[in-house]
Amino acid sequence: MARPVTLFTGQWADLSIDELAPKAKAMGFDGLELACWGDHFDVDKALEDDSYVVEKWKLLNDNGLQCFSISNHLVGQAICDLIDERHQAILSPKIWGDGDPEGVRQRAAQGMIDTAKAARKFFNAKPDGPNDFPVAVNGFTGSSIWHSIYAFPPTDQNYWNKGFEDFANRFGPILDAFEAEDVNFALEVHPTEIAFDIASAQRAIEAVGGHKRFGFNYDPSHLGYQGVDYVKFIRDFSDRIYHVHMKDVWWGHGNGDVGVFGGHTDFTDARRFWDFRSLGHGDINFEEIIVALNDVSYAGPLSIEWEDGRMDRFHGAEEACAFTKKVDFKPSTLAFDSAFDKENQ
Repeated sequence: MARPVTLFTGQWADLSIDELAPKAKAMGFDGLELACWGDHFDVDKALEDDSYVVEKWKLLNDNGLQCFSISNHLVGQAICDLIDERHQAILSPKIWGDGDPEGVRQRAAQGMIDTAKAARKFFNAKPDGPNDFPVAVNGFTGSSIWHSIYAFPPTDQNYWNKGFEDFANRFGPILDAFEAEDVNFALEVHPTEIAFDIASAQRAIEAVGGHKRFGFNYDPSHLGYQGVDYVKFIRDFSDRIYHVHMKDVWWGHGNGDVGVFGGHTDFTDARRFWDFRSLGHGDINFEEIIVALNDVSYAGPLSIEWEDGRMDRFHGAEEACAFTKKVDFKPSTLAFDSAFDKENQ
Protein backbone atom coordinates (compact mmCIF):
# COMPACT_ATOMS: atom_id res chain seq x y z
CA MET A 1 0.00 0.00 0.00
CA ALA A 2 1.45 3.34 -1.07
CA ARG A 3 -0.89 5.76 0.69
CA PRO A 4 -3.15 5.83 3.77
CA VAL A 5 -6.81 5.18 3.07
CA THR A 6 -9.23 7.45 4.90
CA LEU A 7 -13.00 7.77 5.15
CA PHE A 8 -14.70 11.09 4.45
CA THR A 9 -17.18 11.44 7.28
CA GLY A 10 -19.60 13.79 5.52
CA GLN A 11 -22.11 11.09 4.59
CA TRP A 12 -21.91 9.62 8.11
CA ALA A 13 -22.84 12.73 10.10
CA ASP A 14 -25.92 11.01 11.53
CA LEU A 15 -23.43 9.04 13.66
CA SER A 16 -21.48 10.72 16.41
CA ILE A 17 -17.74 10.76 15.90
CA ASP A 18 -17.38 8.63 19.05
CA GLU A 19 -19.51 5.97 17.37
CA LEU A 20 -18.05 6.31 13.87
CA ALA A 21 -14.34 6.22 14.73
CA PRO A 22 -14.20 2.62 16.02
CA LYS A 23 -16.46 1.47 13.21
CA ALA A 24 -14.13 3.07 10.64
CA LYS A 25 -11.16 1.28 12.17
CA ALA A 26 -13.04 -2.02 12.16
CA MET A 27 -13.81 -1.50 8.45
CA GLY A 28 -10.08 -1.22 7.77
CA PHE A 29 -9.56 2.53 7.42
CA ASP A 30 -6.29 4.19 8.37
CA GLY A 31 -7.85 7.55 9.16
CA LEU A 32 -10.71 10.00 8.79
CA GLU A 33 -11.28 13.07 6.66
CA LEU A 34 -13.32 15.05 9.16
CA ALA A 35 -16.41 16.91 7.96
CA CYS A 36 -17.33 20.20 9.62
CA TRP A 37 -20.90 19.14 10.32
CA GLY A 38 -22.55 16.75 12.70
CA ASP A 39 -20.23 16.60 15.70
CA HIS A 40 -17.23 15.46 13.65
CA PHE A 41 -15.34 18.77 13.62
CA ASP A 42 -16.71 22.01 15.05
CA VAL A 43 -14.80 25.03 13.72
CA ASP A 44 -16.02 27.40 16.43
CA LYS A 45 -15.19 25.00 19.26
CA ALA A 46 -11.74 24.40 17.80
CA LEU A 47 -11.04 28.13 17.81
CA GLU A 48 -12.57 28.85 21.21
CA ASP A 49 -11.39 25.89 23.29
CA ASP A 50 -7.78 24.69 23.24
CA SER A 51 -8.79 21.36 24.73
CA TYR A 52 -11.15 20.59 21.85
CA VAL A 53 -8.47 19.83 19.28
CA VAL A 54 -6.45 17.87 21.85
CA GLU A 55 -9.46 15.72 22.65
CA LYS A 56 -10.16 15.20 18.95
CA TRP A 57 -6.66 13.84 18.40
CA LYS A 58 -7.01 11.61 21.45
CA LEU A 59 -10.18 10.12 20.02
CA LEU A 60 -8.43 9.45 16.70
CA ASN A 61 -5.32 8.00 18.31
CA ASP A 62 -7.30 5.83 20.72
CA ASN A 63 -8.89 4.24 17.65
CA GLY A 64 -5.64 3.93 15.70
CA LEU A 65 -6.69 6.55 13.17
CA GLN A 66 -4.90 9.38 11.35
CA CYS A 67 -6.19 12.63 9.86
CA PHE A 68 -4.79 14.65 6.96
CA SER A 69 -7.57 17.10 6.11
CA ILE A 70 -10.88 18.55 7.18
CA SER A 71 -13.74 19.46 4.86
CA ASN A 72 -16.27 22.28 4.88
CA HIS A 73 -18.28 21.84 1.69
CA LEU A 74 -21.55 23.15 3.15
CA VAL A 75 -20.21 26.56 4.15
CA GLY A 76 -18.17 26.81 0.94
CA GLN A 77 -21.25 26.28 -1.20
CA ALA A 78 -22.82 29.47 0.16
CA ILE A 79 -19.88 31.76 -0.65
CA CYS A 80 -20.64 32.35 -4.34
CA ASP A 81 -24.09 30.81 -4.76
CA LEU A 82 -27.38 32.53 -5.50
CA ILE A 83 -28.90 31.82 -2.09
CA ASP A 84 -32.33 30.20 -1.72
CA GLU A 85 -34.25 28.15 0.85
CA ARG A 86 -32.21 25.00 0.14
CA HIS A 87 -29.15 26.61 1.69
CA GLN A 88 -30.89 27.10 5.02
CA ALA A 89 -31.17 23.31 5.31
CA ILE A 90 -27.39 22.84 5.14
CA LEU A 91 -26.12 25.92 6.98
CA SER A 92 -25.82 26.63 10.69
CA PRO A 93 -28.04 29.37 12.17
CA LYS A 94 -24.87 31.43 12.61
CA ILE A 95 -24.12 31.40 8.88
CA TRP A 96 -27.73 31.62 7.73
CA GLY A 97 -28.63 34.52 10.03
CA ASP A 98 -31.68 36.34 8.70
CA GLY A 99 -31.30 34.71 5.29
CA ASP A 100 -30.39 37.90 3.44
CA PRO A 101 -28.39 36.46 0.49
CA GLU A 102 -25.43 38.81 0.61
CA GLY A 103 -25.20 38.49 4.37
CA VAL A 104 -25.20 34.70 4.03
CA ARG A 105 -22.40 34.86 1.47
CA GLN A 106 -20.27 37.15 3.63
CA ARG A 107 -20.76 35.06 6.76
CA ALA A 108 -19.92 31.94 4.78
CA ALA A 109 -16.71 33.55 3.55
CA GLN A 110 -15.73 34.34 7.13
CA GLY A 111 -16.68 30.79 8.06
CA MET A 112 -14.22 29.43 5.50
CA ILE A 113 -11.47 31.73 6.81
CA ASP A 114 -12.24 30.45 10.31
CA THR A 115 -11.99 26.90 8.97
CA ALA A 116 -8.43 27.55 7.80
CA LYS A 117 -7.54 28.88 11.26
CA ALA A 118 -9.17 25.91 12.96
CA ALA A 119 -7.40 23.47 10.64
CA ARG A 120 -4.04 25.00 11.44
CA LYS A 121 -4.75 24.86 15.17
CA PHE A 122 -5.92 21.26 14.90
CA PHE A 123 -2.91 20.01 12.96
CA ASN A 124 -0.50 21.98 15.16
CA ALA A 125 -1.90 19.97 18.06
CA LYS A 126 -1.12 16.61 16.45
CA PRO A 127 0.65 14.69 19.22
CA ASP A 128 3.36 13.05 17.13
CA GLY A 129 4.18 16.12 15.04
CA PRO A 130 2.93 17.35 11.68
CA ASN A 131 2.06 15.12 8.74
CA ASP A 132 4.46 15.09 5.82
CA PHE A 133 1.48 15.92 3.61
CA PRO A 134 0.45 19.64 3.57
CA VAL A 135 -2.67 20.63 5.47
CA ALA A 136 -5.75 20.90 3.25
CA VAL A 137 -9.29 22.12 3.75
CA ASN A 138 -11.53 20.53 1.13
CA GLY A 139 -14.71 22.19 0.02
CA PHE A 140 -16.95 23.88 -2.49
CA THR A 141 -17.11 27.43 -3.79
CA GLY A 142 -20.64 27.71 -5.08
CA SER A 143 -21.20 29.67 -8.29
CA SER A 144 -23.19 32.70 -9.33
CA ILE A 145 -23.31 31.50 -12.95
CA TRP A 146 -24.05 27.76 -12.74
CA HIS A 147 -27.73 28.40 -13.51
CA SER A 148 -26.65 29.79 -16.90
CA ILE A 149 -24.72 26.68 -17.91
CA TYR A 150 -27.22 25.73 -20.63
CA ALA A 151 -27.15 29.00 -22.47
CA PHE A 152 -30.69 30.22 -22.99
CA PRO A 153 -31.48 33.02 -22.79
CA PRO A 154 -28.23 33.38 -24.75
CA THR A 155 -25.22 33.77 -22.48
CA ASP A 156 -22.09 35.49 -23.73
CA GLN A 157 -18.56 35.37 -22.33
CA ASN A 158 -19.01 38.76 -20.66
CA TYR A 159 -21.75 37.25 -18.50
CA TRP A 160 -19.60 34.27 -17.53
CA ASN A 161 -16.60 36.54 -16.93
CA LYS A 162 -18.62 38.37 -14.30
CA GLY A 163 -19.15 35.05 -12.53
CA PHE A 164 -15.44 34.33 -12.42
CA GLU A 165 -14.79 37.90 -11.28
CA ASP A 166 -17.29 37.41 -8.47
CA PHE A 167 -15.52 34.19 -7.49
CA ALA A 168 -12.14 35.95 -7.53
CA ASN A 169 -13.39 38.87 -5.45
CA ARG A 170 -14.90 36.60 -2.83
CA PHE A 171 -12.16 33.98 -2.70
CA GLY A 172 -9.15 36.27 -3.03
CA PRO A 173 -9.26 37.33 0.65
CA ILE A 174 -10.06 33.76 1.68
CA LEU A 175 -7.01 32.39 -0.13
CA ASP A 176 -4.84 35.11 1.42
CA ALA A 177 -6.09 33.99 4.84
CA PHE A 178 -5.26 30.39 3.93
CA GLU A 179 -1.76 31.54 2.98
CA ALA A 180 -1.36 33.22 6.37
CA GLU A 181 -2.24 29.90 8.05
CA ASP A 182 -0.12 27.76 5.68
CA VAL A 183 -3.19 25.79 4.63
CA ASN A 184 -4.31 24.77 1.12
CA PHE A 185 -7.87 25.14 -0.14
CA ALA A 186 -8.87 22.14 -2.24
CA LEU A 187 -11.97 22.66 -4.39
CA GLU A 188 -13.86 19.50 -5.19
CA VAL A 189 -14.44 20.07 -8.91
CA HIS A 190 -18.11 19.37 -9.26
CA PRO A 191 -21.19 20.50 -11.18
CA THR A 192 -22.72 23.54 -9.40
CA GLU A 193 -19.23 24.86 -8.49
CA ILE A 194 -17.21 27.57 -10.25
CA ALA A 195 -15.08 24.71 -11.69
CA PHE A 196 -16.76 21.54 -12.91
CA ASP A 197 -14.44 20.28 -15.69
CA ILE A 198 -10.90 20.86 -16.99
CA ALA A 199 -11.69 24.05 -18.90
CA SER A 200 -13.52 25.73 -16.02
CA ALA A 201 -10.87 24.57 -13.54
CA GLN A 202 -8.18 26.30 -15.59
CA ARG A 203 -10.32 29.41 -15.80
CA ALA A 204 -10.80 29.41 -12.01
CA ILE A 205 -7.03 29.26 -11.47
CA GLU A 206 -6.57 32.18 -13.82
CA ALA A 207 -9.34 34.13 -12.07
CA VAL A 208 -7.45 34.06 -8.76
CA GLY A 209 -4.16 34.89 -10.42
CA GLY A 210 -2.72 31.42 -9.97
CA HIS A 211 -2.88 31.77 -6.18
CA LYS A 212 -0.81 28.90 -4.81
CA ARG A 213 -3.35 28.10 -2.08
CA PHE A 214 -6.06 27.31 -4.63
CA GLY A 215 -6.04 23.72 -5.81
CA PHE A 216 -8.25 20.68 -6.07
CA ASN A 217 -9.74 17.84 -4.14
CA TYR A 218 -9.64 15.43 -7.06
CA ASP A 219 -12.78 13.30 -7.41
CA PRO A 220 -13.21 11.34 -10.67
CA SER A 221 -16.87 10.55 -10.06
CA HIS A 222 -17.92 14.12 -10.91
CA LEU A 223 -15.95 14.11 -14.15
CA GLY A 224 -16.49 10.71 -15.75
CA TYR A 225 -20.22 10.87 -16.42
CA GLN A 226 -19.80 14.32 -17.97
CA GLY A 227 -17.38 12.89 -20.54
CA VAL A 228 -14.40 14.72 -19.01
CA ASP A 229 -11.04 12.90 -19.17
CA TYR A 230 -10.55 12.35 -15.44
CA VAL A 231 -6.99 10.98 -15.85
CA LYS A 232 -5.96 13.97 -17.96
CA PHE A 233 -7.21 16.18 -15.12
CA ILE A 234 -4.51 14.75 -12.84
CA ARG A 235 -1.77 15.36 -15.36
CA ASP A 236 -2.98 18.85 -16.31
CA PHE A 237 -3.14 20.00 -12.67
CA SER A 238 -0.36 17.86 -11.24
CA ASP A 239 0.91 20.63 -8.92
CA ARG A 240 -2.57 21.47 -7.62
CA ILE A 241 -3.88 18.06 -6.57
CA TYR A 242 -4.06 18.81 -2.85
CA HIS A 243 -6.26 15.88 -1.86
CA VAL A 244 -7.93 12.87 -3.51
CA HIS A 245 -11.40 11.40 -3.15
CA MET A 246 -11.97 7.84 -4.26
CA LYS A 247 -15.54 7.62 -5.52
CA ASP A 248 -17.07 5.62 -8.34
CA VAL A 249 -19.89 6.35 -10.77
CA TRP A 250 -21.50 4.59 -13.70
CA TRP A 251 -23.04 6.11 -16.79
CA GLY A 252 -24.97 4.83 -19.78
CA HIS A 253 -27.02 2.46 -17.61
CA GLY A 254 -30.45 4.06 -17.78
CA ASN A 255 -33.39 3.20 -20.02
CA GLY A 256 -33.08 6.25 -22.25
CA ASP A 257 -35.67 8.38 -20.43
CA VAL A 258 -33.10 10.50 -18.55
CA GLY A 259 -30.02 12.27 -19.84
CA VAL A 260 -26.86 13.56 -18.23
CA PHE A 261 -28.75 16.46 -16.58
CA GLY A 262 -30.74 14.03 -14.44
CA GLY A 263 -34.31 14.56 -15.57
CA HIS A 264 -35.36 15.87 -12.11
CA THR A 265 -35.17 12.26 -10.87
CA ASP A 266 -33.81 11.02 -7.56
CA PHE A 267 -30.60 9.06 -7.22
CA THR A 268 -31.12 5.29 -7.74
CA ASP A 269 -34.03 5.86 -10.15
CA ALA A 270 -33.47 3.06 -12.69
CA ARG A 271 -34.16 5.47 -15.57
CA ARG A 272 -31.10 7.61 -14.77
CA PHE A 273 -28.24 7.86 -17.25
CA TRP A 274 -25.72 8.03 -14.36
CA ASP A 275 -25.53 7.30 -10.66
CA PHE A 276 -22.88 7.07 -7.94
CA ARG A 277 -21.70 3.56 -7.16
CA SER A 278 -19.54 1.99 -4.48
CA LEU A 279 -15.90 1.63 -5.53
CA GLY A 280 -15.36 -1.12 -8.08
CA HIS A 281 -19.03 -1.20 -9.09
CA GLY A 282 -18.94 1.73 -11.50
CA ASP A 283 -17.14 2.69 -14.68
CA ILE A 284 -14.13 4.63 -13.33
CA ASN A 285 -10.76 3.05 -14.15
CA PHE A 286 -8.98 3.42 -10.82
CA GLU A 287 -5.79 1.69 -11.97
CA GLU A 288 -5.24 4.48 -14.48
CA ILE A 289 -5.82 6.99 -11.69
CA ILE A 290 -3.24 5.35 -9.43
CA VAL A 291 -0.69 5.29 -12.25
CA ALA A 292 -1.29 9.00 -12.91
CA LEU A 293 -1.10 9.89 -9.21
CA ASN A 294 2.22 8.04 -8.99
CA ASP A 295 3.47 9.80 -12.12
CA VAL A 296 2.75 13.23 -10.60
CA SER A 297 4.19 12.19 -7.19
CA TYR A 298 0.97 12.57 -5.21
CA ALA A 299 1.80 11.19 -1.76
CA GLY A 300 -1.31 12.13 0.21
CA PRO A 301 -4.25 10.05 1.40
CA LEU A 302 -6.83 8.31 -0.73
CA SER A 303 -10.08 9.32 0.95
CA ILE A 304 -13.18 7.30 0.24
CA GLU A 305 -16.31 9.39 -0.19
CA TRP A 306 -18.80 6.58 -0.01
CA GLU A 307 -22.08 7.08 -1.89
CA ASP A 308 -24.25 4.33 -3.28
CA GLY A 309 -28.00 4.43 -2.68
CA ARG A 310 -28.35 0.77 -3.66
CA MET A 311 -25.96 -0.71 -1.10
CA ASP A 312 -25.71 -0.96 2.68
CA ARG A 313 -23.11 1.63 3.61
CA PHE A 314 -21.19 -0.46 6.13
CA HIS A 315 -20.83 -3.30 3.67
CA GLY A 316 -19.96 -0.85 0.93
CA ALA A 317 -17.44 1.20 2.91
CA GLU A 318 -15.57 -1.88 4.13
CA GLU A 319 -15.49 -3.31 0.61
CA ALA A 320 -14.40 0.06 -0.79
CA CYS A 321 -11.56 0.31 1.72
CA ALA A 322 -10.27 -3.13 0.74
CA PHE A 323 -10.68 -2.26 -2.96
CA THR A 324 -8.62 0.92 -2.56
CA LYS A 325 -5.83 -0.82 -0.69
CA LYS A 326 -5.70 -3.48 -3.38
CA VAL A 327 -5.64 -1.09 -6.34
CA ASP A 328 -3.05 1.29 -4.82
CA PHE A 329 0.64 0.56 -5.23
CA LYS A 330 3.95 2.26 -4.61
CA PRO A 331 5.79 3.73 -7.61
CA SER A 332 8.95 2.04 -8.76
CA THR A 333 12.25 3.30 -7.40
CA LEU A 334 14.28 1.92 -10.31
CA ALA A 335 13.96 1.22 -14.00
CA PHE A 336 12.49 -2.26 -14.47
CA ASP A 337 15.12 -3.10 -17.10
CA SER A 338 18.12 -1.72 -15.20
CA ALA A 339 19.25 -5.20 -14.18
CA PHE A 340 20.30 -5.87 -17.78
CA ASP A 341 23.06 -3.29 -17.32
CA LYS A 342 26.24 -5.13 -16.22
CA GLU A 343 27.10 -2.27 -13.85
CA ASN A 344 23.95 -3.09 -11.83
CA GLN A 345 24.58 -6.84 -11.62
